[in-house]
Amino acid sequence: MARIAGVDIPREKRVVIALTYVYGIGKTRSIEILKACGISEETRVKDLTDEDVVKIRQEVQKYTVEGDLRRDVAMNIKRLQEIGSYRGLRHRRGLPSRGQNTRNNARTCKGPRKTVANKKK
Repeated sequence: MARIAGVDIPREKRVVIALTYVYGIGKTRSIEILKACGISEETRVKDLTDEDVVKIRQEVQKYTVEGDLRRDVAMNIKRLQEIGSYRGLRHRRGLPSRGQNTRNNARTCKGPRKTVANKKK
């Protein structure tokens, strides 16, 4: 099992898809990394040589990924909350911060529904 940026990537998948298991690497960046390393996108992780894995690791180190990226995102959210911006308040309340409708949707932000008892007639 190849270990890149502290993440075990799955052996049976193609390298392009397996690299997306690292936080901060999507499909586009994965393709860029493989082109820079000279590795085919069709290659499976189990078929990579040790030299290929080392090349990929060195290329991934050029980007901010995993723990550093998570820390940066958390610090950005914390900064917004401390300065009291609108986006910071929305983060603090657990509501969508990018202007989405909250009357009908926003279940992932707001969490499970709080049921209200029916009023007797």
